[in-house]
Amino acid sequence: MQVYLFDWGDTLMVDFPNTQGKMCDWEQVETIEGAQDTLSCLSKQSQIYIATGAGDSSEADIRQAFERVDLAQYISGYFCKANLGISKGSTEFYTRIIRKLGLTPNQAIMVGDTISKDVIPAQKAGLNAIWFNPNRLKNEKRLKQIHTLKELTKYEVV
Repeated sequence: MQVYLFDWGDTLMVDFPNTQGKMCDWEQVETIEGAQDTLSCLSKQSQIYIATGAGDSSEADIRQAFERVDLAQYISGYFCKANLGISKGSTEFYTRIIRKLGLTPNQAIMVGDTISKDVIPAQKAGLNAIWFNPNRLKNEKRLKQIHTLKELTKYEVV
């Protein structure tokens, strides 16, 4: 069984750049296009977790934000600095998640929009990683990539 780890901001939910504070408290929250359908489909055969670098939000804060957009029902758990004790962007962040889930690294797929924090460190930790690249930026590192979340429902990780 595959386990999906998703980044939060600008991967599943819109991170409004001029909005301050915890996302669960924002006046407006919204999902990235296709998030609802994609998570609904993937959750039928895989567990889904959030792996976020949000430094000021607790696990409960993150869950509350996902509840506001009706995505929490698909998510098995949330990993963040508050419950891992380490910031996102290092291989150790992903190693701790894998250890907590009792998985081998190749059983997990990390999906995120930031190469330096989501993709490269996850790959170095042995996970499969997919770059969510909706703006179709140049893929100089030849990373596995998707341009829409719905592509994940057809994606074969080799």
